[in-house]
Amino acid sequence: MKEVIVTGDRPTGCLHLGHYVGSLRNRKRLQDEGKYDMYIFSADMQGLTDNAKNTEKIRENVFEVIKDNLSVGIDPEKVTIFVQPGVPELTELTTFYANLVTLSRLKRNPTVKDEIKQRGFEESIPVGFMMYPISQAADVTAFDATVVPVGEDQIPIMEQVNEIVDTFNKLYGETLVRPKVLLPENSNARRLPGTDGKAKMSKSLNNCIYLSDDSETVRKKVMSMFTDPNHIRVEDPGNTKDNPVFIYLDAFCTDREKYNELKEHYERGGLGDKVVKEYLYEVIEETLAPIRERRKYYDEHPELVEKIVKEGTQKARIKAKEVLSRVRKAVGVEYFES
Repeated sequence: MKEVIVTGDRPTGCLHLGHYVGSLRNRKRLQDEGKYDMYIFSADMQGLTDNAKNTEKIRENVFEVIKDNLSVGIDPEKVTIFVQPGVPELTELTTFYANLVTLSRLKRNPTVKDEIKQRGFEESIPVGFMMYPISQAADVTAFDATVVPVGEDQIPIMEQVNEIVDTFNKLYGETLVRPKVLLPENSNARRLPGTDGKAKMSKSLNNCIYLSDDSETVRKKVMSMFTDPNHIRVEDPGNTKDNPVFIYLDAFCTDREKYNELKEHYERGGLGDKVVKEYLYEVIEETLAPIRERRKYYDEHPELVEKIVKEGTQKARIKAKEVLSRVRKAVGVEYFES
């Protein structure tokens, strides 16, 4: 029996290089291995938790996010692609799980705390946003996921997902599957910094290189990237450890010999930032060029994208109904045979 992979994206904007190295690249590899049943979804409902007053933003980006996945090579013949609102069983599962988690535990989740601070919610935190880990538990368990590919920042969320699974199974008997986390092998790919040097590439911070950016936009963003502020003259030794340009090179460069040569040269001095950035631009373009080509096809065939999502959502709902029925029976509220 195949293992099951479930992963998704909040449609609050197009996906960027951080998403690519943190998850999308892994998704493509796992899909091609052919050992898994895969579900990939647009997390519309989670996107609304902090955009309830700006629903158009979510609606505009749902199919953009789906196209980002298709553009990196996700094959709808091999992967079930769906949207959260089309699977209402997820909402009911979230309600069951919400009874098993305390508010204080949600507040202690490091990822939730960071997101709350980043958005400046202070005490005006939407309840739906606070419940993000519970909603994610529903997404994962609804399809009996055994493996969930994530970036490093999502580890605390997945720890809480497994707490919910363990609590449910302890209370009601072995019902839910406990998933494992799958991280990118390259540690720099687990949390790609922003082009401005900040800790995380983020749509809300506007420090991203998007998969849908054209070549000239990518060049401008790369050439204006933050580097080592103490590397003032070309002959000065430079720091590569906390330098976004070298972190990106480590995550994207397939020519490891060339990468190591540049790194050693920069660290001993005599290598300018411009030269390194020019090479980084070439490396990123090598990744993005085929993605752009595939995206162009899907941009020209929106009816095909809609068909893929509609059929995938119908398929996803069949599985989610099975799991929900199992959960209802375990809790003791399945009163009628379906």
